[in-house]
Amino acid sequence: MPVTTPPFTCIGLMGKASMPEAQHSLIALYHGLLEHGCQILLEHSSWEMLDHPAGAELCSIDEIGQRADLAVVVGGDGNMLGAARVLSQYEIGVIGVNRGNLGFLTDLNPDDALQPLLEVLKGDYKTEFRYLLSASVCHDGQPAARNNAINEMVLHSDKVAHMIEFEVYVDDEFMFSQRSDGLIVATPTGSTAYSLSAGGPILTPHMDAMTLVPMFPHTLSSRPIVVDGNSQVRIRIAHDNDPLHVSCDGHVTMAVRPGDDVVIEKHPRQLRLIHPRSYNYYHVLRNKLKWGSRLF
Repeated sequence: MPVTTPPFTCIGLMGKASMPEAQHSLIALYHGLLEHGCQILLEHSSWEMLDHPAGAELCSIDEIGQRADLAVVVGGDGNMLGAARVLSQYEIGVIGVNRGNLGFLTDLNPDDALQPLLEVLKGDYKTEFRYLLSASVCHDGQPAARNNAINEMVLHSDKVAHMIEFEVYVDDEFMFSQRSDGLIVATPTGSTAYSLSAGGPILTPHMDAMTLVPMFPHTLSSRPIVVDGNSQVRIRIAHDNDPLHVSCDGHVTMAVRPGDDVVIEKHPRQLRLIHPRSYNYYHVLRNKLKWGSRLF
């Protein structure tokens, strides 16, 4: 019989090594993967925390994306988002070990992560693709800054509770003008993050859509709206605003001047998430949001 090659043999391992709980998981995974003959690539902070282990190779996140078959991220959703924005540029699969609070993107239980991970390495897994958003800030019609996000792009002031004015166009058609504290443009992945806190709807991951959620609008008639995922959203900033910002997943911030345009659309790359075979999105929602269980 032909020999089947395991889908994942070179593993990139990274995490929030400054967190004691994450250190425990990183050490356990490192030794477990090494015992099972995996080639291990360690991101810098994990390499330092493990005291330069002889059985692994020091790599940058980009090198892990280029060389590894699977990246294992230990931490919360914030760690996952930061790593995934880089890793989404490559074909690599990504799986997370939850050492944070909610953990919508990190599937593996930190107290027993090795065994389900080994099942994944044997080929018993699900693959899911999540799309990203790309945002460009345009000065006088020319792109001045660009970045991407897995969860959301947020237009906001750098002042607390400060009203701003802008217009929104979808595929070059005028939608509305607004005075509010800002606007959240979220992917289905981000619909359970900041957007949900602002009253936005939950979108299941496979929906090809994005949500526009006003932040404290100066009118009671303003409501979140869902648009096609292939739409181009253009936010035109009024000239009498103070300098503003666009935040990408709460990590990267781009400056926006009065009169600028912010163009948001689907990024050409996707994040390739790897889940254990037992993964179920609705189970995750029930568990994280404390929804009721079945009655019978």
